[in-house]
Amino acid sequence: MGMQVQQLDDVTKVIMETPTRRIVIDNPEVATVTVQGQTVYQVGGGTMREEGIGGGSDEDVKLVASQAGVSMEQATNALKQSGGDLAQAIILLKQKRNP
Repeated sequence: MGMQVQQLDDVTKVIMETPTRRIVIDNPEVATVTVQGQTVYQVGGGTMREEGIGGGSDEDVKLVASQAGVSMEQATNALKQSGGDLAQAIILLKQKRNP
C-alpha cells in the first residue's frame, strides 16, 4: 500500500478547459502520484496563460478589434466563428461592415 511517484520528463504543455476558458501551462513539471490504485497528476512550474474558449487570448481579441474597428465583444464572437483564426475573423468583420 505504498505510494509511487514518477516524474514525467517529456511533457511540453498541460491544457485545462472549462466551458468558458482554457488554461495553458507551457514547459511544466509533471509527476504522477499513485496511492492505492488512484493516480493523481501533479503540475508545477512552467509558464501559465489563459485563453477564452474559441475566442482566442485577450491579445488576439484586442488585435482583431483594433484591426477591424469593432468592439471587443464583436471581435470575440468573430474569433469563435472562425475557430480562433485571426485573419479570418478580421475578414469576416470587415465584410460585415462593407457588404
